[in-house]
Amino acid sequence: MQGVQWYLLYGSGLFRHLTEMIWRPVLMLKKPPPPPPAARSSLLFFFFLFFLLLFFGAFVSTRLLDTTVTSIAGNSSQKAILTTSIIPIYPHKPPRISKKPPKKIEIPLNCSAGNLTRTCPTDYYPTKFHPQDQDRSSATPTCPDYFRWIHEDLQPWRDTGITRDMVERAKRTANFKLVILKGRAYVEKYRRAFQTRDVFTLWGILQLLRRYPGKVPDLELMFDCVDWPIVISRNYRGPNATAPPPLFRYCGDDATLDIVFPDWSFWGWPEINIKPWEGLSRDLKEGNRRTKWMDREPYAYWKGNPLVAATRMNLLKCNVSDKHDWNARVYAQDWIRESQQGYKQSDLANQCIHRYKIYIEGSAWSVSEKYILGCDSVTLIVKPRYYDFFTRSLMPVHHYWPIRNDDKCKSIKFAVDWGNSHKQKAQDIGKAASDFIQEDMKMDNVYDYMFHLLNEYAKLLRYKPTVPRKAIEFCSETMACPARGLKKKFMMESMVKGPTDSSPCTMPPPYDPLTLHAFIRRKENSIKQVEIWEKKYWENQTR
Repeated sequence: MQGVQWYLLYGSGLFRHLTEMIWRPVLMLKKPPPPPPAARSSLLFFFFLFFLLLFFGAFVSTRLLDTTVTSIAGNSSQKAILTTSIIPIYPHKPPRISKKPPKKIEIPLNCSAGNLTRTCPTDYYPTKFHPQDQDRSSATPTCPDYFRWIHEDLQPWRDTGITRDMVERAKRTANFKLVILKGRAYVEKYRRAFQTRDVFTLWGILQLLRRYPGKVPDLELMFDCVDWPIVISRNYRGPNATAPPPLFRYCGDDATLDIVFPDWSFWGWPEINIKPWEGLSRDLKEGNRRTKWMDREPYAYWKGNPLVAATRMNLLKCNVSDKHDWNARVYAQDWIRESQQGYKQSDLANQCIHRYKIYIEGSAWSVSEKYILGCDSVTLIVKPRYYDFFTRSLMPVHHYWPIRNDDKCKSIKFAVDWGNSHKQKAQDIGKAASDFIQEDMKMDNVYDYMFHLLNEYAKLLRYKPTVPRKAIEFCSETMACPARGLKKKFMMESMVKGPTDSSPCTMPPPYDPLTLHAFIRRKENSIKQVEIWEKKYWENQTR
């Protein structure tokens, strides 16, 4: 090895070559040869050119700096401050570096399997969802105040809980039984519902399961799709009374114990071409922008089917005639003829052209209430008997104007005259109602109401739900894939695309007795005040 090293360093000439490269410049520095006169002139010229370019470059670079001198105001003893900022190299604004929002997960329908087998796909939609990118720093908002009525609706079973026998007793009038186990839905049908009420009610529940996979608890319930509530509260009072059957439906009244649930029309009503609520609420908002309140017809408007109730037939008498003008413009809706003409005269968003709109119940409560309240018009509510899941929180003279049921025409006449004489106050009433509908009644809150109602209901069950022998599993595929026409269109429009990355809103606490009593008294007093104003108005008219 030593011989090889000696050869590489000395015998190969490498050592001698490296030595010459290192020492030759040093030796040349010791005795530099004198440059010739011509070379000396060229060297001076190049030095002059170099310094000229250096000076020019420094001058240009300083012009690229935005230099400002600012002094401290009011203090001359302080030295001036030299502030220098470099002009950015970006042509406009520098790119903003921000945290990317969490990516929404969308899971389309798996119709290839659903259409062939008519069964729900297995291991297709997640049964649980825990978003990794969810913003935990922001607090979950509190639910709107009408969620507090969930506690009141479930109060009859707080002490006893809900047994299997109680649920089975509700079967007498139910259209279907719904069982949810591990996030999957099973339905046992008993009787047909009117039109597609049951279909779109079940569709809405399936969308809730898609929105909150794994969060809806196991449960079993009975659902009645008929309008009228039937669980009469007086039949379940007294020391020997049995507990009432828990029965879900779309409305209730003060004499019944039915559990109110969002109606089918939030996901569409294909028989009369009413689209799902999420899109329709946007259309109403746009219709409000098109026609401002002051530019609208200064009358009260109603259009609907008068044949379903005597109170609606009586409303027709308030229409303008040769003898009277009650400030009402009332129209009968012929749905058969309207369907034949392509629903051209029943577009709800195009009906927000009057300053006042009348809401009157049909055979029971009417789904039209939310459409009327969302119109920016002053809603004139003819004294109702029934309520749905949100209307109990509406306050007279704040969200709507109360109309007497026993003397509708005079009451409507006074309401319109009052509003046209107090335009700003009337506009405020209409705006408060439409704000309530657009914010508190958006679909996020509708789903959260369903979630909390079912969650609180499931807590009361005293038995473990099981799938009935005749039940069939339902999922979005088995319902939407074979659907056709408007039914298919509305299902696709209202379908929840995937799990949400946010939690349900926080449930407000139940009313304490004093607060609930004060709330009810306030509503009653507001209605009485309007009746007093109305009475004085007509007394002055007869003088």
